[in-house]
Amino acid sequence: MRIALAQLNPIVGDLAGNAALIAQAAERARAAGADVLVAPELALCGYPPKDLLLSEGFVGECARHARELGQRHSSKLTLVFGCPLPVDPGDLSKQGSAIANALLAYRDGQLIASYDKRLLPTYDVFDEDRYFVDGDKPVVIDVPTSSGKAWRVGLSICEDLWRGQDVGFAHRYASKPDPVAELCARQPDGGAGAQLIINPSASPFVLGKTQRHRDLLRRHATQRGVFVAAVNQLGGNDDLIFDGHSCVFDPRGSLIAAGPQFQDHLLVADLEKPAITGSTSLPENAELLYQALVLGIRDYCRKTGFSSVVLGLSGGIDSAVTCVLAAEAIGASNVLGVSLPSRYSSQGSRDDAAELARRLGVRMITVPIEGPFSAMLEALAPSFADRPSDVTEENLQSRCRGTLLMAISNKFGHLLLTTGNKSEMAVGYATLYGDMNGGLAVLSDVSKHWVYELARWMNAHPKKLSISGSAEPPIPESSITKPPSAELRPNQTDQDSLPPYPVLDEILIRYVERHQHPRTIVQETGFDAKVVARVARLIDMSEFKRKQAAVGLKVTGVAFGAGRRFPIAQGYRPDRTV
Repeated sequence: MRIALAQLNPIVGDLAGNAALIAQAAERARAAGADVLVAPELALCGYPPKDLLLSEGFVGECARHARELGQRHSSKLTLVFGCPLPVDPGDLSKQGSAIANALLAYRDGQLIASYDKRLLPTYDVFDEDRYFVDGDKPVVIDVPTSSGKAWRVGLSICEDLWRGQDVGFAHRYASKPDPVAELCARQPDGGAGAQLIINPSASPFVLGKTQRHRDLLRRHATQRGVFVAAVNQLGGNDDLIFDGHSCVFDPRGSLIAAGPQFQDHLLVADLEKPAITGSTSLPENAELLYQALVLGIRDYCRKTGFSSVVLGLSGGIDSAVTCVLAAEAIGASNVLGVSLPSRYSSQGSRDDAAELARRLGVRMITVPIEGPFSAMLEALAPSFADRPSDVTEENLQSRCRGTLLMAISNKFGHLLLTTGNKSEMAVGYATLYGDMNGGLAVLSDVSKHWVYELARWMNAHPKKLSISGSAEPPIPESSITKPPSAELRPNQTDQDSLPPYPVLDEILIRYVERHQHPRTIVQETGFDAKVVARVARLIDMSEFKRKQAAVGLKVTGVAFGAGRRFPIAQGYRPDRTV
């Protein structure tokens, strides 16, 4: 048995384009002598299709493209790919018909089997119960090989193998039959169980998840004594990033083949003559995070039609890291940096911004905000009377910058990238209609700790970046070492208003990602109870800002966005009981 796993990067809703990607992979697999090609979950429509599934005619179009694809591109090859399908094919023309998250298997132009996903994740960013009905039976097919021997291959999709175990939602399926056990048992028609289980998926990247998923696949292989082959969708779709990782485990639990993450790739593995194929080790987390964010920016631009970006360059660490990521994603010549100095901007910060642009080869312009800021202060002076300056004037500077950046974005068609990190977004240390302006929030799920880790990794591995041929670190060292500051008043630093970032980030992880009560955080960390209570209160109070924020790239288990659904107008305050 020679299996090919296609790491494909579909565009959600581009049925013809996605079908062409699968067809091209089929040709490559056939040329490589593969017996079966497996494409990712819902590869034909892209994942997640969301409410496109409810649009009149969409599922019918998916079925038509699937049929044409299978009939034309499965010659001498078992072609397996994901597609949404009506549960009752006779209901194609009916609006509101039941839909399955299906896997289709074609060979020599004929549909030989279809399988409906049995476990539908509905947590975090997943909402499959909203659209699909779950399947109720295992499907094992015979796949002929060039050696003349047919293999028994069990069909599964993503959650059917993972069962929510990697994210703590296994209880959702406690009453459900185990799809893996049923695939490996003797089948209802009397046929033997699976020798190989294939598992196409569309599982969003989360830092640290790849190894957990490998461990789960290995456990299935050893417990059932079968080969397990998995392939994930590749690419960025809105806020979600998919690493495309494919891998094959033998019945002893050995990883015998693995594809590269974040790359278009066709992994071909010979199961009857196993030999290590591809790289089985994983890069360090900082490199994986870098690759994920670069892919997220690149695909967001490509799939929404932007060819260039603009961002404010303050000389600080967040804008520096964002600029490096953008230059890597779409090329330095397509990135415009804008320095927007105010009366409080230090010369060091201005110099750091200019030096960053020089090292990256990014064009930078300077648009001082003193004129518009002074004009606004003058216009507001009668209304403000003799009230002392406060955060209002600080925010006004940020809103001057946001307005000017949006004007440049509008005039030249650049996508405006926001540079705020997760730590700031958590506690509202960002200005609505100011530095939060933009179309894509690159670091909104990256804590300050990881921003620094990224910067240090970039500077330690400049040759891994394709931005320039220079071995010079891309980020000026002073941008990394100086105390972070918004520079909206004299001698300001972030720690004037916030706890030290190591403390803030630990509270953030526990309160937002682990859902811990403030009392538990205090007990387990020894942090000052008033500090924990204040941070929890700021997180709760800032929900209204986050609801109006730009789309942010998700890289952790709990990001601010579709996967975290907290009300704005709510009265529960756990910090009061600390």
